[in-house]
Amino acid sequence: MKASDFDKEFDDGSEILANLDLSQAKRTKQTTKRVNVDFPEWMLDSLDREASRVGVTRQSIIKVWLAERIENLNHHNIKHG
Repeated sequence: MKASDFDKEFDDGSEILANLDLSQAKRTKQTTKRVNVDFPEWMLDSLDREASRVGVTRQSIIKVWLAERIENLNHHNIKHG
């Protein structure tokens, strides 16, 4: 398939995954690095309550919230950059 045909299908909202070979696909920058962060006790209590409420671990809620915040910052910088 020509790239222009692929682009047109994508732009038209057509299903394009069938046209891709995902067997070698890799996500970039997914290497994990361990960090230590000190939190005040009140913050840990709040994190634990929210994590328990949604049924995930403290680590998961921290990752999700940080990812959301970074995403919002990136979108803000793109619009105003």
